[in-house]
Amino acid sequence: MSRPFLKMNGLGNDFVVVETRTAPFAPTTVEVRAIANRETGVGCDQLIVVEPSDTADAHVRFWNADGEEVSACGNGTRCVGWLLMQASGKDEAVIETKAGRLVATRAGERLVSVDMGLPGLEWREIPLASEHDTVSLGTVLYDHADLMAPPGCVSMGNPHVVFFVPDVESVPIARIGPVVEHHPLFPQQVNVGFAQIVAADRIRLRVWERGAGLTRACGTGACAALVAAARRELTGRHATLELDGGELFIEWRKDGHVIMTGPAAVDFMGELP
Repeated sequence: MSRPFLKMNGLGNDFVVVETRTAPFAPTTVEVRAIANRETGVGCDQLIVVEPSDTADAHVRFWNADGEEVSACGNGTRCVGWLLMQASGKDEAVIETKAGRLVATRAGERLVSVDMGLPGLEWREIPLASEHDTVSLGTVLYDHADLMAPPGCVSMGNPHVVFFVPDVESVPIARIGPVVEHHPLFPQQVNVGFAQIVAADRIRLRVWERGAGLTRACGTGACAALVAAARRELTGRHATLELDGGELFIEWRKDGHVIMTGPAAVDFMGELP
C-alpha cells in the first residue's frame, strides 16, 4: 500500500518524514536507501518515522541515507517538534528517541528550540575504541596541514569529532571526511565537523555526516562544535553557528544541557509506493 510522507528540511538538511499513527512502518536497509536516493527515490539526508508513544507526544526513529538507523538527529528533531506542536496547538512537544527524551518548544514563527540534553564527554560515551582525552585528541586521524591542531570529541546521542581550522572553505572535506568517519578509533563511525572560530560567539561550521556525507546543516554537529570549542575556551558557552544552509543558535547552559534553536520548513507532501 502507498504511505503518505512529508518532505521537510532544517537549513537544507532534508528529511522524508513518515507518521505511523495507524499502521507500523519498519523499513529495511534497502528500502531506506531507495527512499533516500536522489535520482530514483524521493531523496533525503535522513528518513524519519514518527510513532505513537504512551509517555510522550511521539516516539521518533532516524535512518541515515545509507540505511543505518541512528540514535539522534538535531535538525530532524526540530522538524518533528514543529509538526507535533502544529498538530496539538501547544508550544511544547516531548519526543522519545534512542538518544533519550527531548523537549521541543516554539521559539517564533517556524522557529523551534530543542533541549538536546547533556553532551557525552567521556571517551566511552563517544564512544572511542580506547582511552583518549576528548578535549584534545592526542592522535593523528588524517595528515593534512589544516588539521594539525588536535580535534575534540563530543557525543550528542551520536558520535562527533570536531577539527578547528583557520579557513573551513579551503579544507578538502569530501576527501578527509570519509577517511576520518571510518577511522578505527570510532567503532560506531563518527560525524566529522570542521569548525572555524569567527568570533567568541560565532563559528563557521561544515559537517561530514556519517552515512550521509557533506550536508547543508547538522544540528547535533552544531551542538558538538559549540561544546568542543567552549571546552577549549575558543568561544563562550553560546554562539551562532554558520552552516551552509543557514544559522543555528546553540547554548550550553550552566546546568549542562545543550539548547539548539533554528527554523523548520515543509517542502512538499507525497506518497511512498
